[in-house]
Order: sequence, then structure tokens, then C-alpha cells
Amino acid sequence: MFKIIFLLFFLLTISNARENPFFPSDGERDIPYTSNADKNLPPLKRATISLPNEARIIQKVTIEYKSLDGSVDTKSIELDNSIDWHLPVFISQSYSNLDEPKKKPKKRNYKQIASTQYIDFYSSDRSLKIITKDVIIRNFLLAKPHRIVLDLKRDASMKTFVKKNINGIFKTIRIGNHSGYYRVVIELDGHYRYKTSKTDEGYIFELE
Repeated sequence: MFKIIFLLFFLLTISNARENPFFPSDGERDIPYTSNADKNLPPLKRATISLPNEARIIQKVTIEYKSLDGSVDTKSIELDNSIDWHLPVFISQSYSNLDEPKKKPKKRNYKQIASTQYIDFYSSDRSLKIITKDVIIRNFLLAKPHRIVLDLKRDASMKTFVKKNINGIFKTIRIGNHSGYYRVVIELDGHYRYKTSKTDEGYIFELE
């Protein structure tokens, strides 16, 4: 009797056993695995991206990456910083130097880009210094191409003046005479807003 019970138990055990223990049974999922295989990909040193001239604020940076198991995911960082579209945006890997001394702000070096009898123009990056004794009675911005228009009060006879600065932000300066004032048109190399401030020598225009 004992032998019969043992035989039945053995047969039941065999019928429930997996045919091959080295492969997953139905309903089981394969376990993801990693690989140490060398893909011979070059290490990231530095990558760049250039932004259009309308760009002023960078709000977020998102990186898409591949994991060891082959899955693809993304990682983002919120920034909300102002940018200069003339300069490319870099992504790189490096060890940060925590002991690096803080750089002192550079003193602006203005370079003369145009000069007439009543008004002189100096530029430094996105800053335009105007030296004149004349008063700006109005100023505004026009598009296509983007340009700043200034009307300065002076009742004088002036010849039409044109000065090109092809490689600069302030590409072209034009001056024309009108009744009771003269008009200055400053053509820009892209889309900007600007702020103006009065100085002892004249005016400062800062592009944004």
C-alpha cells in the first residue's frame, strides 16, 4: 500500500515539473540583463547647439540617454536664464574646480564705429554709447530689418551719412537731416529689445 501511494505522488510531481528549467515557463517574463560589451563609442567631450536670433531665455534642458539594458529615457533640468543667441550652448563633461577663483567683471572697452560733427557712436558687445550734446526727442524700434530709430533735436544742415559695420551687432548707421531735427537709423544684426539711459556724455543703449 505504501509503495502505491509513493508511486502516485512521484507521478504527480513529474507532471507539474517544467520541461526545461533553463527557459522561462508560460506567463513568466525574461529578466533584463546588462552587457559589458564595448561599443567603441567616443567619450563625450563637448557638443554645441546654436539658437535662432529670437531666443532670449533658456527655460529647460532635456537629455535623452540610453541605459545599460537598452531602454531610452530622458532627464531634464529647469533653468530660466537669459542667453546671448550669438554664443552657442555647450554640453560637456568635466570635473568642476571648486577652488577656482571668481572672475572679476570685465571693464567694457568701447570701440568707435561711426563719427560725425554732432554725434559719435561707440560699441562694446551689445552696448552702444552715443556721445552728443543733442537731445533725443523720440526713439522707437522697427522690424524687417530690425533697427533703432532716433530723432535728435537740432536745426542744422547735414549731409546724408552712412557707415557700415558688417561684422558687428550694429551693422549700419544712417543719418539724415529733417526740419528741426535729424534722424539716426541703427540697423541691427537680429531681433532685439533695448533699454536706454542718459549719461553725462550722451546716451547708452543696451540690447536685450
